[in-house]
Amino acid sequence: MDKLSYLSNAENSYIEGLYQDYQKDANSVDASWQRFFEGFEFSMSDYDTETGEVTKNNKSSNGHVAETANQKSFADSLPEGLDEDKLKQEISVKKLIDGYRLRGHLEAKTNPVRPRRDRHARLKLEDFGFTEADLNKKFRAGNEIGIGEATLQEIIDRLKMIYESGIGFEFMAIREPDVKYWFRKKVEVDYPKFKLDHQQKERILQKLNEASVFENFLHTKYLGQKRFSLEGGESTIPALDAIINEGAKLGVEEVVIGMAHRGRLNVLVNIMGKTYAQVFNEFEGNVSDELLGLGDGDVKYHMGYSSQVTTPEGKNVYLRLAPNPSHLEAVAPVVQGYTRAKLDYLHGKDKKKALPIIIHGDAALAGQGIVYEVAQMSELEGYTVGGTIHFVINNQVGFTTDFYDGRSSNYCTDISQLTETPEIHVNGDDPEAVVFAVQLATEYRQKFHKDIYIDMVCYRRYGHNEADEPKFTQPQLYNLIGKHPNPRKLYTEKLTKEGEITSKLAKDMEKSFKKLLQERLDEVRQKPLPYEYQELEQAWKNMRRSTPEDFDVSPKTSITQDQIDKVGKALITIPKDFTPLKQINKLLSTREKMFFEDKVLDWAGAELLAYGSTILDGHTVRFTGQDVRRGTFSHRHAVLSDAETNEKYNNLNHLGTEKEDLPKFEIFNSLLSEYGVLGFEFGYAMANPNALTIWEAQFGDFANGAQIMIDQFITSSETKWQRTTGLVLLLPHGYEGQGPEHSNARPERFLQLSAEYNIIVANVTKPANFFHLMRRQMAWNFRKPCVLMSPKSLLRHPKVISPIEDFTDGKFEEVYGDDYVDAKKVKRVLLCSGKIYYDLLDRQEKDERKDVAIVRVEQLHPFPKKRIYEEINKYKKNVEVIWVQEEPENMGAWLFVLRMLYKEWIEEKRPTLNVISRKASSSPATGYSKVHAKTQLAIVDESFDVK
Repeated sequence: MDKLSYLSNAENSYIEGLYQDYQKDANSVDASWQRFFEGFEFSMSDYDTETGEVTKNNKSSNGHVAETANQKSFADSLPEGLDEDKLKQEISVKKLIDGYRLRGHLEAKTNPVRPRRDRHARLKLEDFGFTEADLNKKFRAGNEIGIGEATLQEIIDRLKMIYESGIGFEFMAIREPDVKYWFRKKVEVDYPKFKLDHQQKERILQKLNEASVFENFLHTKYLGQKRFSLEGGESTIPALDAIINEGAKLGVEEVVIGMAHRGRLNVLVNIMGKTYAQVFNEFEGNVSDELLGLGDGDVKYHMGYSSQVTTPEGKNVYLRLAPNPSHLEAVAPVVQGYTRAKLDYLHGKDKKKALPIIIHGDAALAGQGIVYEVAQMSELEGYTVGGTIHFVINNQVGFTTDFYDGRSSNYCTDISQLTETPEIHVNGDDPEAVVFAVQLATEYRQKFHKDIYIDMVCYRRYGHNEADEPKFTQPQLYNLIGKHPNPRKLYTEKLTKEGEITSKLAKDMEKSFKKLLQERLDEVRQKPLPYEYQELEQAWKNMRRSTPEDFDVSPKTSITQDQIDKVGKALITIPKDFTPLKQINKLLSTREKMFFEDKVLDWAGAELLAYGSTILDGHTVRFTGQDVRRGTFSHRHAVLSDAETNEKYNNLNHLGTEKEDLPKFEIFNSLLSEYGVLGFEFGYAMANPNALTIWEAQFGDFANGAQIMIDQFITSSETKWQRTTGLVLLLPHGYEGQGPEHSNARPERFLQLSAEYNIIVANVTKPANFFHLMRRQMAWNFRKPCVLMSPKSLLRHPKVISPIEDFTDGKFEEVYGDDYVDAKKVKRVLLCSGKIYYDLLDRQEKDERKDVAIVRVEQLHPFPKKRIYEEINKYKKNVEVIWVQEEPENMGAWLFVLRMLYKEWIEEKRPTLNVISRKASSSPATGYSKVHAKTQLAIVDESFDVK
């Protein structure tokens, strides 16, 4: 039945005629009737009565088709013979109901310590054309909220109870009708019926008791020490407990948590099961010799932890709290990547089995740009994890900054509007409402595999840390907080009043828990939770820490001719019904010639061979970044596109027969993000040592945008958190006249961060050496991040090729010597790395310079000092040695090389080690091509100007 039929049911041909005119031209009817018909059409779209959905195959005004059958719409519920005024009022009630759905959260009592700002919810009677005289009138629109025909007062009371209680619901931005209906039914039908049994209430009290007494105990025993107390937000603990328990019922086997400082210690002991003894030891400053031997460590509120819990229903759930630095929100993409690795490797990509939870601070969520990047990643093929529960501990203050100085949006969670994600705002003093909110969020995530935000409005009992004085900046707020009882006390009073527990039981619980804590402190004894290692964790257990000797000589990483042929065949084969572009046809012919005729590979061939052979060895290859499938410089073409259908074909996923269960080549073009995507890949690599995980920057300079991930996670996690990864960063680097934003991947930054064998930094010049470098990442029985200054112009340089023999016999070479020169005649040795070698080689061969040797340093860190000396010592003792680089003098590898060689150089009384480079500069490169060419030539000229 269409809209016109509904109007006919009102037996009013006048309205029917007006509506027909309105449909043809809205401006042809009076303004009041325009508003009437707008409201009527609004009421007809996507809405339903207490039983739910619109009739099957009946399209609404926005073109959607509902999911199930035999339902009534709002207009269906209206009786025949309804007069015009009554019809208008029914529609006005419908508008009022939808007003509460849209804006009721603005009036919800979610703030436990101060009155809410007036956000102009526009929910007064007059906003919908009613007066108090209408309150006792009955309206069929009550069906909309499940109470049948009811008075306006009853409808408003019901709406206030649902939408203006301790929870504020925002879900109307959801565009998918079935998702919106499901959520609305949970809010309007299930929420009013929500009631916990005695056992559930007692568990909430137990968790509040643990949270509250733990904080109080630490506050009295370790006065003044930083711990980033959870006091004021203790309902976080029953919330996490409820998420884990509800999730387990719905199929969750593993929970990965990321959070900043506040409440971290409380989560560690009361959710993760870290022993109190361990925490107290950290407060006492006790560190074992074993731990001291593993690195520098980190402060206690940065550390990660793993455990395994058993829910009340007897289900086992793995828990992982990710380590993170003080860079707020930086852990969020790491948690996503970690979860994705577990889903891919352990859970058969079943999104129900692994659940990520990000615990945010309100100021950080609103202020950090990484939040936007993670939100945009949430439903992309390469990065989806099946939805994340975002839980906000909303202190209403960021360090000393009030929320109205910290964001422009109404809510800290309004990033959710980006992806039409529901927001649930809840009062942190109402733990039962918090539990409903998180159970709803968990069910939503498990059903629809989408993100959801829970904004728990609470407060911070003390300042930013326990030594801080918050009254300096928020005296009024902290006067209120100082008088405000904590959530545990409020809940105890509530349960006592309801007769659920006695005050004696509450006091006994507190007393026994304090006694337990004191025993833990005095005896330093507690049995940790049992933990059974997962398959991936067993793989990590089989890994060892590296030693300096590991970097003297690389392991053999060659492959057989059969493996080369298998990869080569896959790279030139496409399906019969696949239509390639002409350029791709040419590419396939070139590949065939390289692999099967000339048997000499260029960079792209060697690269794809590295990935294909790694897959044949049984390792997944995950590769992401901007435009990586084709490659920024159009060299890779790892995924081909059908010229007619745009269908994709990934050659390296067809290496074996259908019976062979080989890992996949997971290569994804990323969103235009560096910070978020690199964090995701770090998390992936941290979870799975069996995957070669690679991130490529579009240009190496763009790694600047991910510097926090590089500094805080990639280069330092081994010494801080004893967590290693084999993550590879490919950073296109080289001076080719493309200006200051497309020349320099800043090798000096990575070299400054290099120490204690923490990362590999390389700048290789041969395709085969790149091949062996990639394979070495998986050949080692330990893991190290690898940062490669990858080529641009060298991708097609005629001399940058390698014969097949270099792949079937060989390993990674840290240094290449010079076979061209006459050792007895050499007066100068040019040490260099990367692309500049070929500029020097061209001059050396052109001028037949047998007196100037060129030594290539392919790996800069760990610095291959022994191999460099082996090459230098082939020449006379006092031979002049010069480091040559195309970067400015204050950039590139020069200062690192000088630091590595300086002491021995002085002790051995060698001639001064000098550098030839561009002049020191604040900008990485010139933007003028002629100036670039002139300075590049000058570097080469000076290098061969031997007296």
